[in-house]
Amino acid sequence: MLPFLAVGLVKATGMSLFWWFGPIFVFGILPPLDTLIGKDSENPPDSMIASLERDRYYRWCVYAFPPLQLAALVWACAEWSSGSLSVYGCLGLATTMGVVGGVGINTAHELGHKSEKVERWLSKITLAQSGYGHFFVEHNRGHHVRVATPEDPASSRLGESFWAFLPRTVRGSLASAWEIEKRRLRRKGKSALSMENDAINAWAMTIALYGMLLAVFGMSIQPWLL
Repeated sequence: MLPFLAVGLVKATGMSLFWWFGPIFVFGILPPLDTLIGKDSENPPDSMIASLERDRYYRWCVYAFPPLQLAALVWACAEWSSGSLSVYGCLGLATTMGVVGGVGINTAHELGHKSEKVERWLSKITLAQSGYGHFFVEHNRGHHVRVATPEDPASSRLGESFWAFLPRTVRGSLASAWEIEKRRLRRKGKSALSMENDAINAWAMTIALYGMLLAVFGMSIQPWLL
């Protein structure tokens, strides 16, 4: 909902600053709230886990994310192509949409852990905006197998800075996902260069999504999509 809240705040206040509401909310508002509210150390007792698993409320919260994410992206493209925003406003809206895509990786993480096929496809769709579809493969079949070992690109090393970890995990996760799918398809006697490769079909969703947006709204939106 961050992009829709952004436009509401811009219209209500007349301040272009609120096109940047995504990073303002996630990096400026949530951390102080975390500090004020404090840590919740409670966990549900074992006796409640079965009933919580059956409660669809939590799944519907996650199901709501992909359609809202796509609606926000389409709406943002319409705003960019309209010519009504300044460069400052366009960049702010792009950054807000980037925050949505980043949070979408967390949503895809939850969906990717489910066993139902529709949820696993929703996971890939949610990753399409960020072009990070290979996370679907690497996280479940790579990270969970090798967590906190030297072979795991998703585990930071002792004393490693964020800026050293970031390029290593992005590069390593991509390579890991490709190797996992190559081995899986080789066992089936198939080539890694196949649409059965879950990394390839996830990346294809990104190409299809951005291709459709460019076809509908024109090349003027390209810098903001990038």
